[in-house]
Amino acid sequence: MANAAAQTAVGPMVIVAVDQHEEVPLVRDKLAYRLLPTGAKVITALTRWQPARRMMINGTERQLPGLWASMLCRKRYIDDQLQAAVEAGVDAVVILGAGLDTRAYRLPYLANTPVYEFDQPANVTRKRAAVQRLYGRVPAHVTLVPIDFETQDLGAALADHGLAGGRIAFVWEAVSQYLTEPAVRRMFESLCTAASGSRLVFTYVRKDFLDGTALYGAEAAYRKFVVEQRLWRFGFDPERVADFLGEYGWREVDQAGPREFAARYLLPHGRAATASEVERSAAAEKR
Repeated sequence: MANAAAQTAVGPMVIVAVDQHEEVPLVRDKLAYRLLPTGAKVITALTRWQPARRMMINGTERQLPGLWASMLCRKRYIDDQLQAAVEAGVDAVVILGAGLDTRAYRLPYLANTPVYEFDQPANVTRKRAAVQRLYGRVPAHVTLVPIDFETQDLGAALADHGLAGGRIAFVWEAVSQYLTEPAVRRMFESLCTAASGSRLVFTYVRKDFLDGTALYGAEAAYRKFVVEQRLWRFGFDPERVADFLGEYGWREVDQAGPREFAARYLLPHGRAATASEVERSAAAEKR
């Protein structure tokens, strides 16, 4: 499972890189294309032509309607929540499952904040090589940490890097669905050590989608990720997120799905797209 999940790091960044060809990108990211592997770069470069871009978007939508907009909106949402956390004075940022995401390198308000990118060893190796190609080295404010969230102790890893007990902003994007419930709960147990005022922003797949009771038009994605590959294994009920967070000393402060994404990002940018209900985003603060 770990290797299969690691392979999903490229897709979201392809979407971000392709969106740079729009008149007004939802997420401005000049690094996304540069961090992609060669094959993905070739495909992405073709999408500077609108017909090719539309063809790629339509292909993605056939598998999971609303996925394209959801990927972009969740990244914009996380960036906004992270900026608020930095402005509130957190000591460090910890990105759990960073993949090829570029926020540690592209966001100017993180330049003077220690950023720790935790991810599977395969992703860390790939990320380190890509970043070194760009900068010659990993920037001084960024530390890459290999870890398997399913089998290794996140709390111990945080302590090893002096992060236990600090005011931390945690980012947990597109990870929880790949884990078992015991692994998700161990993750939250590890986050209990964070100081009051710490922030958490994360995404999750809906529980009713994973158990097949509501597919939201995404039957193809359900067959692929849940039934055939068995990659997606854990989900939240949106109405129960606050209670779950409360068990571990966190307070939900915001939650966003298609309606919120439309109001905050899509409509102001003149986008007619609709985000999917399958995946949602949430933000919390440590009590």
